[in-house]
Amino acid sequence: MVILCIENLTKNYKAVKALDSVSFSVPAKTVFGILGPNGSGKTTLLGIVMDVIKASGGTYNWAGNSGEANDFRKKIGTLLETPNFYHYLSAEKNLQIAAKIKGRGEADIEKVLKIVNLYERKNSKFNTFSLGMKQRLAIASALLGDPDILVFDEPTNGLDPAGIAEIRELIKKLYIGGKTIIMASHILDEVEKVCTHVAIIQKGILKSVGSVSDLMNLSTVSTNILIELSATDNTALKNILQQLDGVLSITAFGNDLHINCIESITGEKLNRFCFENGISLNKLHVKRTTLETRFLEITGKQSDK
Repeated sequence: MVILCIENLTKNYKAVKALDSVSFSVPAKTVFGILGPNGSGKTTLLGIVMDVIKASGGTYNWAGNSGEANDFRKKIGTLLETPNFYHYLSAEKNLQIAAKIKGRGEADIEKVLKIVNLYERKNSKFNTFSLGMKQRLAIASALLGDPDILVFDEPTNGLDPAGIAEIRELIKKLYIGGKTIIMASHILDEVEKVCTHVAIIQKGILKSVGSVSDLMNLSTVSTNILIELSATDNTALKNILQQLDGVLSITAFGNDLHINCIESITGEKLNRFCFENGISLNKLHVKRTTLETRFLEITGKQSDK
């Protein structure tokens, strides 16, 4: 089942084309990442499909409902802005107000506080919360009414590593629970860790779309392996590595050597070859192709700025 279908979506701000004929579909029960640098059009796209921004052209529909179907859209849980709650009210009181504004979900308050791991702090004032806790409360608000679809714009933006990890695990839990989650992000590592599908947007243009695994498998460097290694004498190590068939390039990075080699060269094979030639390695790390590698292949290495 397709949850969201976007066709030739375009948005112009005078001479600037924020979105340029973007088309893709979001399958049900996925974590769908909209990935791109700041200014790529991610927030504009989410604003359009949530009817906050009017498109200049193109169409979209939610689960077969037209873009004008406000009743359906109201059933979607959203986090599109910085969490905005009453600072001197408790988490529970803030959610009561949010439920009244939405007209639904008041009976869900205890449940959603437990889902986001804030139940023990339900009576604490919002201004005593960390940024991660504030973001989790905003997600709790989005969960009021038990929506099947959640739309998040940069849910880990501004958080420290601990806060990012909290939101990451929460998104995974919601996905396992059967939710469809659409999230915009510029943090490649987080998208790779939580998303099942991804659309890559650059300067308003859709560059690639598909499952994360398919995008990785399509990588032009996926048949090659990057290995980081070092020894007490890296000069001798480099000389030895140059004798191994299948090593395509050797580059020095700080105290390490990075070698690009064919897929048949495993870490075990490399370690044995070095040992047999009198070199003992003190570091050996085989790196797979990452979403970052694929992203740079698709968009090029130049920043949008």
